[in-house]
Amino acid sequence: MVTILALCGGLSAVKFALDNQLGLAVAMIAATAILDTLDGRLARLLDATSRMGAELDSLADAISFGVAPALVLYTTLLHGSSGGWIIALVYAVSIVLRLARFNALLDDDTRPSYARDYFVGVPAPAGALTALLPIALVQQWGDGWWSSFYAVAGWMLFAAALIVSTVPTLAMKSVSVPPQAAAGLLVLVALAAAALVTYPFTLLIVLVLLYLAHIPFAVRSQRWVAARPETWDYKPSERRAERRATRRQPGRRSAARLGLRRPGAPRSRRPTDIPAA
Repeated sequence: MVTILALCGGLSAVKFALDNQLGLAVAMIAATAILDTLDGRLARLLDATSRMGAELDSLADAISFGVAPALVLYTTLLHGSSGGWIIALVYAVSIVLRLARFNALLDDDTRPSYARDYFVGVPAPAGALTALLPIALVQQWGDGWWSSFYAVAGWMLFAAALIVSTVPTLAMKSVSVPPQAAAGLLVLVALAAAALVTYPFTLLIVLVLLYLAHIPFAVRSQRWVAARPETWDYKPSERRAERRATRRQPGRRSAARLGLRRPGAPRSRRPTDIPAA
């Protein structure tokens, strides 16, 4: 039911774009992204998972985050150019390819255990919101260089490249908040709620930029874990503690580079024995 609601939200975004209500169009895509993060968790919580639900989720994502954003951008900022339609097609195809790869990786039993903490490429909801950034800029500050054909086309191609790339990005299940930071997180949530009511497009712009800024950290984190098989079954918080301990002990870090083990540590597998990510 939640997946069907998300599908209807994505299609409704196209309707609002055709009615020249760009704010509502972006809001519907954002709401669809939130619903997409909830449907799988609700299914597992209610013990209502099924093969049909999994297939339905991928089909709905292809429409809500591939077809709908492509049509919204084409009918608003890329309309009137055959090149704009080509850009829209490239973006929509990138979403479909990303979803197909995601489904294929679910059945890959050779992936290391740490791979569940990372997505391969930018996930479809984040990719859709990233592609819609030019519309948020137009809604916030009006027309400018960011609404020109070449700027919008270049940004959509950039989003499509991130979507089909193999760049690791953090999965939500790998993000944990230390107890001492809980109060600060609640304050940030309150500020985000206030911004959502007063400056929704500014909030979207900030969130997209923050998400893009986290990618170098995710790449570094994934490489660190991939090089240390003994940490593959650690929780993300335990890995962070291990990284901090390594940074505080230069000698230990040098030994790790040389392939030496600390006393009592489990023997690491050779690089040739590490499964490919």
